[in-house]
Amino acid sequence: MKTGFLTAFAILALPMAAVAADPPGHITGLGGVFVTSKDPTALAAWYRDVLGIRLEPWGGAILRYDASGHPPMALWNAMPQDSDEITPSHRAFMINFAVDDLDAFVKRLDAKGVKILTRTQDKTGKFASILDPDGTKIEFWQPPAK
Repeated sequence: MKTGFLTAFAILALPMAAVAADPPGHITGLGGVFVTSKDPTALAAWYRDVLGIRLEPWGGAILRYDASGHPPMALWNAMPQDSDEITPSHRAFMINFAVDDLDAFVKRLDAKGVKILTRTQDKTGKFASILDPDGTKIEFWQPPAK
């Protein structure tokens, strides 16, 4: 099920020196996630109120790479069109957020009445998934303890 993710997340276990240096003129990281919504204000409020994402005055959020306990990178992965990885979402993408304590985060979602779609654990960490109000699958990932 998570074969592409297993490979990608396994890279997170590599020391940074093991990743080859790129020549000039390359992608340095994820610059943002931009989604469309019929009600972007309500969707942003849901991400703030339910997921606890701090919104900036301009309406979006800044998610830092240097947050305590956060892996020093983000992943990008193309999956086959018939993949069930983002099911039941009808969007062509999903969002994966790293969390520091998945069990505590899921309890917080439960308290807000959010339906948890899946809970799994493997060598790459713990995972849980939900749908946002627009039907986008959101996966939460807690990396394994080092």
